[in-house]
Amino acid sequence: MEYFVNCNTSTLAPYNTPLDRTKAAHLYRRLGFSASVETIDQAVGQNAGTLVDNLVNQAVAMPPSTAPAWADWNNSNYPADDDQARQVRRAQLEEWRLTYTNALLDNNLRDRLSFFWSNHFVTEIDVYNCNSFLYHYINCLQRNSLGNFRTFVSEIGLTDAMLYYLDGAYNNGNNPNENYARELYELFTLGEGNAYTEEDIIETSKALTGYVERGEIGCSPVAFDAENFDAGNKTILGQTGNWGYDDVINILFEQRAGSIARFICTKFYEFFVHPDSKREEYNPGGTYPPGHPQGIINELADTFVANNFEIAPVLSQLFKSQHFFDDEAIGVIIKSPYDMYLNTLKETSFAYTDTTLSEINNYTRLLGQEMFDPFDVAGWQRDRSWINTNFIIGRWLTIETILETFYQNNNEQFRAFGLSLTGNDGLTSNNPDVIARPIIDFVLPKGLLDEGEYEKAFAAFRSDIDPTYYEGGNDETWTLATWMTAPFQVYLLLQYLARQPEFQLK
Repeated sequence: MEYFVNCNTSTLAPYNTPLDRTKAAHLYRRLGFSASVETIDQAVGQNAGTLVDNLVNQAVAMPPSTAPAWADWNNSNYPADDDQARQVRRAQLEEWRLTYTNALLDNNLRDRLSFFWSNHFVTEIDVYNCNSFLYHYINCLQRNSLGNFRTFVSEIGLTDAMLYYLDGAYNNGNNPNENYARELYELFTLGEGNAYTEEDIIETSKALTGYVERGEIGCSPVAFDAENFDAGNKTILGQTGNWGYDDVINILFEQRAGSIARFICTKFYEFFVHPDSKREEYNPGGTYPPGHPQGIINELADTFVANNFEIAPVLSQLFKSQHFFDDEAIGVIIKSPYDMYLNTLKETSFAYTDTTLSEINNYTRLLGQEMFDPFDVAGWQRDRSWINTNFIIGRWLTIETILETFYQNNNEQFRAFGLSLTGNDGLTSNNPDVIARPIIDFVLPKGLLDEGEYEKAFAAFRSDIDPTYYEGGNDETWTLATWMTAPFQVYLLLQYLARQPEFQLK
């Protein structure tokens, strides 16, 4: 896999050139898990600002996923028999995985972001093991995904999933537990070692005490118990008082606004634009030439603070910018396992079922991305961590298996996919290379490296059909629309492309 250096020098000025198919596909691959050919072609010729506004507004207005019947269950709702209870829990978890996977496919920016935040405000279902807690955690991510970050931080810390995962449910005033206080600063708001001290962590842990009433029945919501709260004075980020949970959030955002904004905007940048935001530091004091990643992050952070930590204005500014649409920002992020599979489903529009999605959820687990169960509190490290010898072979084999299943179920959908990309050429042209090129250029974010690589792909597409059928003038002349085995040719091309380095990028 080629190492991409961030050479993007475009600014945050609006991108006003009408979108072509490459730029439109780039937008949908980054703001969601891609889109169908039809959706992307509808975006061609549109203004990026108008389209981004529509996508952001849709995300803001979207209700969270419907609560399952078991959303508020505790252990008393499960069968008394342990084996039966485990079976019910497993079935519920599988049901919710399918619900959320469908949300990733259907909800564009809203659930692209909720998934992003699940890798920021990390919890692991295997640790707290309560499906009702998982539902309310995902609900919190969805409701706040494009809302106010300050409110988000406050709410996520009091979800039962987080209280159990980072030991807040055991944080007693007479014996404070530092886990959540440490991660609040290190992972959730400031970054490791940035703008806080060990003493701040100790004092903050005292202010976060009291949320320890766990109920007599397992999987009951956690409640506040004033008797287990440390009511003494604490000094947090230079401020002294009898601080509690809400005070911690207020002090943090009032005293460290700039540091929070820059930390979160760096995460936005590395997730949505380029994994390398650390290009040569021209001036560590903060002055950078136009388009420098660090300068872009500073501008986004200024927008974040100026808008009182509303997320939507920051991402809108980024997604409408020349920097986001620069060629140097396209095809430079390694797809996560979910990106690879879900992009394929969306872009081909091949018919899938819940069985398909269950297989995908199993494959992502094998490739290091298990839904609701990141590796640890720091989350999946993304990008280059997705690629090693075992994972790349696993990617090839599993995507090939999925494509083979699609072909066996309905091979004509491969012809339909090719025709959707080739227009009139697909109906009339007998030149297979003319047909293969737009398919290649759609599936891969920036096509193949050079014409030599295109020739190899063309050869895979031509298959073993006698060349005379491509020459015209015969009783039987090849076209994508009419040739009996053309669906198999599209299938062979997709199988070939799935093993190319460019397929791993978005």
